[in-house]
Amino acid sequence: MEPVCQIITPVGMLGYGFDEHEFQAALKKLSAKNIPTAIILDSGSTDSGPTKLASGSMSCPRSSYVRDLAKLLRGVTKYKFPLLVGSCGGAGLNSHVDDLEQAVKEIAEENSYKLKVLKIHADIPKDLVCSRLNDGRITGCGAAVPQLTQTDIDQCNVVTSQMGVEPFYAAMEQCPDFDVVLAGRTYDPEPYFAYATKCLERHNPQYKDDIDFRQRAEGSIMHLGKLLECGGQCAAPKSAGIVAKVYSDATFETVPTDPNAKCTPTSVAAHTLYEKSRPDILPGPGGWLDLTESKYKQLKDGRTVRAWGGRYLKSVEQGLPYQIKLEGARNVAHRSMFIGSIKDPVLITEIDNLLQRTKRYARYQHEQLKDDEIDLDFHVYGRGTSEIVIVGEALGPTQTLATSIASSARIATIHGPYAGQKATSGNFAFGVAGTTEVPLGLCSEFCVYHLMELDAGEETSLYRVGYSEFDFAPKTNGVKHEVNGTRTNGEVAAGPEATKTPASWKSPMKASVVDPHTAVTLGDAAKVLRSKNSGPYELTLDILFDRQEIFDIIKAAGFLTTEVVADLYGLRPDQVLWCGYFDQALGFKATLPRMRNGKPTASGGFMEGDVHASQNYVQMMNLELPKEVREKLAALP
Repeated sequence: MEPVCQIITPVGMLGYGFDEHEFQAALKKLSAKNIPTAIILDSGSTDSGPTKLASGSMSCPRSSYVRDLAKLLRGVTKYKFPLLVGSCGGAGLNSHVDDLEQAVKEIAEENSYKLKVLKIHADIPKDLVCSRLNDGRITGCGAAVPQLTQTDIDQCNVVTSQMGVEPFYAAMEQCPDFDVVLAGRTYDPEPYFAYATKCLERHNPQYKDDIDFRQRAEGSIMHLGKLLECGGQCAAPKSAGIVAKVYSDATFETVPTDPNAKCTPTSVAAHTLYEKSRPDILPGPGGWLDLTESKYKQLKDGRTVRAWGGRYLKSVEQGLPYQIKLEGARNVAHRSMFIGSIKDPVLITEIDNLLQRTKRYARYQHEQLKDDEIDLDFHVYGRGTSEIVIVGEALGPTQTLATSIASSARIATIHGPYAGQKATSGNFAFGVAGTTEVPLGLCSEFCVYHLMELDAGEETSLYRVGYSEFDFAPKTNGVKHEVNGTRTNGEVAAGPEATKTPASWKSPMKASVVDPHTAVTLGDAAKVLRSKNSGPYELTLDILFDRQEIFDIIKAAGFLTTEVVADLYGLRPDQVLWCGYFDQALGFKATLPRMRNGKPTASGGFMEGDVHASQNYVQMMNLELPKEVREKLAALP
C-alpha cells in the first residue's frame, strides 16, 4: 500500500532544539514519492507550571523559537511541505500566537520567503466562562480538581482552552494552500488529526460512508497524534524526531528519524501510559480515544511499528455534550529564595528543630504583616547523607518584603542555636554565585483546569482564524498546492544545507540491563520506572517490563494493588485515581492526586519541588518483591 499521507515531527516541543541534519535527511527521504507530507509539532504544556498562564511569558526564550522556526521554514520552503504548530509559546495564549507569527515574518523577510500563514486564537471570554459556571455546565477535569468558583475566574488574567480539530478544519478551508498554521492552546494530537483525516477523506470514500470504519480510522489517527506530539519519546532509546505514515486501511506506522533508535511494539504501546491518567481511555475535546483493543506489529526492518485497533468515539454521537478544557492561573504573591548546605553531623540531626526556630524568628521580624500575607518554608535535600542542601522559599506582598523574609530566614539559619552546638561561628554554607537572596518575581498557581460544555457550533465559532501573507520572495511563478500538502507549478528552493551534528552531542547512553535472576526490588525487575504529571493536579506512575515472562510473573502474583500503592505514597486507597495493568505495553500504571503537606494541590506555585513529578517513582523502585516472585524470576531461563 501507498500511504495517504506522511508526517514528520523533528522534536516533541518547539523551542527545545533539534538536529537539523537528521531533519533534512528525513525530509529528503519523504520527498522521494509524491505523497502528501506535513511537518507537525507541539509547542505547549502545563508541565512547567502556571507562570506562563498567569504572566503571559513563554516556555522558552524567544530566540529559541526563532532558531527552531528558521530550521523548520527551511524545510517548508525547500520541500514545499506545510508546517502546523499547536499551543504556540507554551500556554498557547493569543499573545504567544501573535509573537510567533511575528517571528515567522522576520524569518521570511530575512530569507526572502513567500509564506501564507494561518493563526488560530484560543483564549475564551471570561464572561462566557462565568455564564457556563452559573448554568452548572463546568466541572473539574478529574477527581483531584477542586470546584471552580467565580473568584478563580476573576483572579486569572486569561482563560484559554484546549481546542479540538474543528478550528483547524476551518482554517484549512479558509486557505487551502497554506504554508504555516500557528495555533493557540490545542489538545496535542489535533493538528495531526486534522491533517491526516483530510488526507484520508480524499483517498477513501469509506471514511465518510461507514461509521465503523470512520471510528477505527480516526482512532488510529488520534493514536498516532498522541504518539507523535512527544516526538521520538516512543522509540527505544527515546529520541527527538519521528516519522509516521497513515494508510487507507486505518493503520499507521512509526519510525524514529535517529538511525540508532527504533520503535518496538512495547515502546509504542507504552507511550499511551505516558503522562496520562490511564492508558486505555484518553479523553479530549469532543470525544475520547479507546485503545483497549489496540494492536502493534514489528515490521521487517526492526525499526518500524505498525499499529491499529484504536477507536475514536465522538461525544455527540454518544449522547454527551461537547466539552473543552479550560486553563487559567493567577498570581498570589511575590517570592524570594536562598540556598546553602550543611555538613555538621550534629546540626543535621537537629535540622528540623532549627528550621522551626527559623520560621518563628522570620515571622517575628515581620510582625507588621498579617498571617495570610507571609509564608516561609524549606526544601531539605539529602536527608540521611553527610551533607544536606537547604532551599528557603519565602512569600510576601511585595518583592522587597519577600526578599526581607528570605533574608531573615537565612540569618536565623546561619546563626540560630541548636542542641549540642559546637560550631558557634555559623551553621550554614551560603552565598552560591555570590548571592545571598534571590528575588524570583511573582508566584503563580493554577486556578482553572476545568471542562466546559459547548453549545452546538461553538467548537468552531469560539476560535478566531487569522490570515497573513508574507511575500518577501523575488517574483517568480507562484507555487500552488492542495490542503493535503501536494504542490505543483513551483520551483523547489535550494535552501542552505544543515551542518551535520557532531557525534559527541548525540552519543548513545548505555541502556539499563534487567537481570531477573538477581531481582530483589521492583526496580531490579522493571526495564522502565517513571513518574510524570498528568495535568497539574495528578501524578502518574508507569512500570514497564521488557519480557513477557517477567510481566506475567509480576501480574499473576497480584501484589501491585491499590492498597500497596496508597501505602507507599501516604494515601488512603480511595484517593488512588486509577490503578491497573496494560497488557499491550507489558506495564502497570497508577495515578494519584498531587499532594503537599497532606493536602491535594496543583503543580507549580509555592514550595513546588518537582513540577514534572518526575522523581516520584522511587518508592515504587524500592518496593521489595515477594519471596515467591523472586524465586520464579530466578528460575527463568
